[in-house]
Amino acid sequence: MAKTESTFKNMVLTLTLIAFVAATCLGFVYELTKKPIEMSALKKKLDAIKLVVPEFTNNPDEEVFRVATGEGDSLDVYPAKKDGVLTGYAVNTYTKSGFSGDIRIMAGFKPDGTINYITVLEHKETPGLGTKMDEPAFKNQFIGKNPSDFVLRVNKDGGPVDAITAATISSRAFCDAVQRAYNSLFASGQWDGNSGSTESTDPSDESKKEKNKE
Repeated sequence: MAKTESTFKNMVLTLTLIAFVAATCLGFVYELTKKPIEMSALKKKLDAIKLVVPEFTNNPDEEVFRVATGEGDSLDVYPAKKDGVLTGYAVNTYTKSGFSGDIRIMAGFKPDGTINYITVLEHKETPGLGTKMDEPAFKNQFIGKNPSDFVLRVNKDGGPVDAITAATISSRAFCDAVQRAYNSLFASGQWDGNSGSTESTDPSDESKKEKNKE
C-alpha cells in the first residue's frame, strides 16, 4: 500500500514538473517570437498603405485615427502626407458579407474621396473564384472612381461594377467593404474636406475634453 502511494506521489510530482517545464518553454518561445511577429504585421500593414495611397513622406501609422462606422465599431484611418500636405487616406475596412466569412481590405482614397487603389488583406473566399477580387481585372475598375457618384453595386444589383464570374457574393462583399470605408470617412460628417482633419472617435479624447472643462 505504501509503495502504491509512493508511486502515485512520484507520478504527480513528475507530471507537475513536466507541466512547469512545458509552460516555461512556451512562455520563452512566445517572448522570443512576439517581436518578430509584431514587426511582420507592421511591415504588412505599411506595405498595404504604400500600395493604396499616393506618395507620402510621413509615417501614416504614427498618425492613425479612427472613424465610427455607425454600426457600433470603428475603422483605422492612416493619413498620407507629402511634405506636410495631405495626399490621401488608407482605410482598414471590412465586410461580413463574404461567401466564406469576413473580408478585410485596405482602401486608399485621395483627399476628395476618389478611390486611389485597393488591396485585400484577409479573406477565406473560394480559391479560383472569390480570390480573384484581389486581381487587377476586378479591382482596377474602382480606380479613379468616387463613391459619391459611382454606385458601389454589381451589375446584377443595378450598379456599374462588373462582378467576378461565379463569385457575385464575393464581388458584392468587396463593394460593401469599400462603401463602409467611404461612408465612415467622407459621408458621415466626421471628415472636414476643407482642412483635411477628422473628428476622432477615440473615447479617451472625450474624457480629455471633460477634464479640460473642469
